[in-house]
Amino acid sequence: MSSSEIIPPSGTTSQLLEYPDNRLLIDLCGAYDAHLAAIEKAFGVQIVRRGNQLSVMGEDDAIVRTASVLDTLYARLEGGRGIEPADVDSLLRMGDSAVGTGVRAGDQLEMPILGGIEIQTRKKRVEPRTAAQKAYVHSLFANELAFGIGPAGTGKTYLAVAVGVSMFIGGHVDKIILSRPAVEAGEKLGYLPGDMKDKVDPYMQPLYDALNDFLPGKQLAKLLEDKKIEIAPLAFMRGRTLSNAFVVLDEAQNATSMQMKMFLTRLGEGSRMVITGDRTQIDLPRGVASGLQDAERLLKSIPKISFNYFTSKDVVRHPLVAAIIEAYEADTGHA
Repeated sequence: MSSSEIIPPSGTTSQLLEYPDNRLLIDLCGAYDAHLAAIEKAFGVQIVRRGNQLSVMGEDDAIVRTASVLDTLYARLEGGRGIEPADVDSLLRMGDSAVGTGVRAGDQLEMPILGGIEIQTRKKRVEPRTAAQKAYVHSLFANELAFGIGPAGTGKTYLAVAVGVSMFIGGHVDKIILSRPAVEAGEKLGYLPGDMKDKVDPYMQPLYDALNDFLPGKQLAKLLEDKKIEIAPLAFMRGRTLSNAFVVLDEAQNATSMQMKMFLTRLGEGSRMVITGDRTQIDLPRGVASGLQDAERLLKSIPKISFNYFTSKDVVRHPLVAAIIEAYEADTGHA
């Protein structure tokens, strides 16, 4: 036995995993081994790198889970895709159910982002990272009216805008229309200075942010100028028929029942409509019913209208966001 050989602590076992491409292995480990550290923390194992091998030490079940996650991430890299911390976090949170269904050492978890669904935009390729996101994206392409309901950070609006840009680029729609209710999030800001655009733009900023991720700045500016892309408050939709357009209503939990009915009945020929919202973040005045909740109750039995639901396990922002959402959900019964 050489002095460099790793001896697992008493009561644990070890498994040696070999990855032939050292360049990919560096990406698998992450900057300063951050990806390995996240996996170690999740499964209570120790991972040590030696050349092109990773030695995993811990309980047998934890080693099986660790090997599955590492193999899945490496397969992603072999497929030409990168790995971000959110990818690792997502797989760790979604992986328990797969491991619990008979995954053996050496097998890979089914990572949803490897399922072949991707959205091509001008600036980047977007992939759903969880099973719920994958089903959501599929429904956006398959249905003329789709709802995405769940907590913040689950990609509801981001993926909807990405699909809209993809369909616009592909010539399937003539324009993109993005809207949200101009409702303040729990605080009154008073009158805002400037013209109408200056007043409503702060409410619309998340939609601009998503578009900037998918389209070059000059092209986006030109499309906005030519009204090929419109970003407007919900109130501006009254009286219009939205034909040959990809239409997104964001923050729909803050639409009243009358506003929701008005918006849904704007759907015209050749258009697709996506409604996104979070039932836990209603900012309407006390006593005013949320149009999102009414729409969910009234429309659920209508064919060709899809409802897609997300949980904290689908959060793809900072891992702490998922923990924060879970903490608030657990405290629902308290005042």
